[in-house]
Order: sequence, then C-alpha cells, then structure tokens
Amino acid sequence: MGAELGIFACQSLWVRIMLAIMTEEISHWKGSSSQWLNLGPIVAASVVSVGILIGGLFFPLALVAWVLPAGYLIWKYLVVRCRVFELTNERIRITSGVINQSSDEIELYRVKDSRTIRPWWMRLTGLASIVLETSDRSTPVLLIPAIRNGMEIRELLRQQVELQRDRKRVREMDFDEHGGDSSH
Repeated sequence: MGAELGIFACQSLWVRIMLAIMTEEISHWKGSSSQWLNLGPIVAASVVSVGILIGGLFFPLALVAWVLPAGYLIWKYLVVRCRVFELTNERIRITSGVINQSSDEIELYRVKDSRTIRPWWMRLTGLASIVLETSDRSTPVLLIPAIRNGMEIRELLRQQVELQRDRKRVREMDFDEHGGDSSH
C-alpha cells in the first residue's frame, strides 16, 4: 500500500508540474508606440522655440521661456515611452504613467474584433495602429497606436485570442436589436 501511495504521489506531482507548464503565461510581444505620434507637438514646440529665440534677440530675459517648449517635448516623449503594451498567451497588459503608474489587463477571450489602421504617414514609416473591440467593462475599445509590425502583431493577437477561447471554451455571441442572436 505504501508503494501505491508513492506512485500516486509521483503521478500527482507530475500532473501538477505539467499543469504548471501548460498554464505558464508567456509573453509574445511587448512594446510601446512610436515617437512619430509626437510629430505635431515637435513641430509646435519648434515654432514656439524659434519665436522665443527671436524674441530673445531683443529681450534676452525672454530666453528663459525656452524651458517651456523643451519641458513640453520631454513630457510628451515620456508619456509615449511610458505607455507599454504586452501581449501574452492569456491577456493584454497596458501599463501607463510617467510619475504615477497604472495597469490594466484585458483577457484575450474578451476580444471580440480587431482592425488595423494605417494612414499614409504610418505606411511611410512602417507603422500601424490596432483597434480592439472587447467585452471588457473597463476598456470596451483599446487603441494600440503607431506600433512597428502592426499587421504581424494583429495576426499573432488573433491566433492567441482563438487559442484562449478554445482553452477556456468561450464562445462570443452578439444579440441584434430584434432579440435574435447572431453567433460567431
């Protein structure tokens, strides 16, 4: 009887190890948006800086005001840089904040639809934005703006969503306004 318990304990340990391996969360992609998002603020701050420099020729004390557009540019850079998106095999994590940080997570099985947006300037720079429609209450629509390899990341996301739905045995159902359902 003792040997049987030992075998059962080994099998139980093996099952626990396999479950831990199978349920381990794996990061597939982690990144932040491109600084191309700051092109507008860069142009605006440059115009203001030139104005301040020209004004500084006549009023040297005005050059102190140059700190404002420089500080603004640094802040805009940090805002984009500190918003990080991570795609794992179970969820999407969004971490944002320069001084105070906040995190949000969307379970992959809650993603209902995705689309890619590539305006002309993003195509020129090799970027894309991904828009996700979810059934998550706190984030019904998630925009992942201006990322590199957006088309490939969207495809990876779609595959992971389907795997997670199969694993959790979740099926998305939409109800139309007439009361009928249109299952996907």
